[in-house]
Amino acid sequence: MIIQTIKFQSRLPEEEVLRIAREREPQFQKISGLIQKYYIKLPQENHYEGIYVWDSRESLNAFRNSELAAGIPKAYGIVETPSIEVVDVLFQLKD
Repeated sequence: MIIQTIKFQSRLPEEEVLRIAREREPQFQKISGLIQKYYIKLPQENHYEGIYVWDSRESLNAFRNSELAAGIPKAYGIVETPSIEVVDVLFQLKD
């Protein structure tokens, strides 16, 4: 498993960010290899994080090359280049 985190600041109000996330939810549900996605509100105003759990790097790379991924900055009104981190999961505690 692979975990990818994307931290970003939006110029949009929280209600708008949430509305857009809900609107795009069906598209993310269809992504092959995406096990789970968490939508996080960070303590700083207008800062958010997406936490993606992938079944493999191949699935992650396919997503990175998709139109859906390319549209994230515009959709969420991202202010600066997001902080992206990708890590390998060694093992999970619970099934």
